[in-house]
Amino acid sequence: MFPRARCAAIVFRLGVVITPALGLAACGEAKSDATEAKPDRPVLVTQVHYAPETPVRTFDASIRPRIETDHGFRVSGKVARRLVDVGDTVAPGQALGTLDDTDLKLQLEQAEAEASAAKISLEQAGADEERGSQLRRSGWTSQAAFDKLRSAAEEARGRDRRAQRAVELATNSVAYSTLTADSAGVVTATFIEPGQVVAIGQAAIRVAKLGEKEAVVAAPESLLDLARRGEARVTLWSAPNHIYQARLRELAPAADSTTRTYAARFSLPDADDVVALGMSATLTLRDLHGAPVAKVPLSALFNQGAGPALWVVGTDGTLQLKQVSVARYDGDWAYVTDGVEDGASIVMLGVQKLDSHEKVRVVSRLGS
Repeated sequence: MFPRARCAAIVFRLGVVITPALGLAACGEAKSDATEAKPDRPVLVTQVHYAPETPVRTFDASIRPRIETDHGFRVSGKVARRLVDVGDTVAPGQALGTLDDTDLKLQLEQAEAEASAAKISLEQAGADEERGSQLRRSGWTSQAAFDKLRSAAEEARGRDRRAQRAVELATNSVAYSTLTADSAGVVTATFIEPGQVVAIGQAAIRVAKLGEKEAVVAAPESLLDLARRGEARVTLWSAPNHIYQARLRELAPAADSTTRTYAARFSLPDADDVVALGMSATLTLRDLHGAPVAKVPLSALFNQGAGPALWVVGTDGTLQLKQVSVARYDGDWAYVTDGVEDGASIVMLGVQKLDSHEKVRVVSRLGS
């Protein structure tokens, strides 16, 4: 009985051991079959297309005249009247303001009186010279006496010329008491009021000439090259449907000490009556000579510590990770300069979950 009972126990233990082994083998075989039957991972792809980069930059601009002049009196005095206001249109020679010319007229009268006296003295000296000349020819006077008469006559002629010039200067001073416009334009600023005493040349009235209009912007130093070579267009805030071609006319050689920007003036050769001085506008600069770049979604970039890379999908569904060079980032986009070929298909989403040893299935949209 003992040997038979022992054999039964051995058989029971072997059964217990063999049964789990068979179960594990069956599970492994099922798992292998499931792995082989697993479908390729679906990925959403996009194609790479290289094109010349045309970055666009916008600036706030103001419409200004090309020529704007500060008019000032050519004599000093007290302001009697200011004849124009800001926004007034003026014609050539139109009066802008006047000074109190009382003292100037007195100076003119004084100059005229001196001129009259000098003229009488000249007539007397000329008559004396003529008589002396006759006496010298007749031998009734000496050469020394005649030379004195001639010198007095020359001095009288000089005083007469000086007096005439003094009259002309005084006449001009009276005329200068009225400030006039040099050309047609519009008044953009006034700096004087009646009763104010002004000095010679002090700015009194600012007049913008009616001619070519310009858009003035403040450009940072990083965009100076773009300002020089880029295509410029201007759009008015009050009339967004009106677009005007612009051309860089002047770029400041030094930066503003406060803003550290450079004043750039763009001429508007096609500006019409809609463009008024002082209007606000938007200046758009577009670079037409940029290097070829490919615009790819920022979500397509994958970085393992060696720099940005893209997953390129082959025609057979294989994956290849390629390092790329990124020129710049802009919002949700990256601009790639090289690293992948034009027309290559790259993965757009889920790049962190991919592996180069697996195959993928290309889908045109999510949920496919």
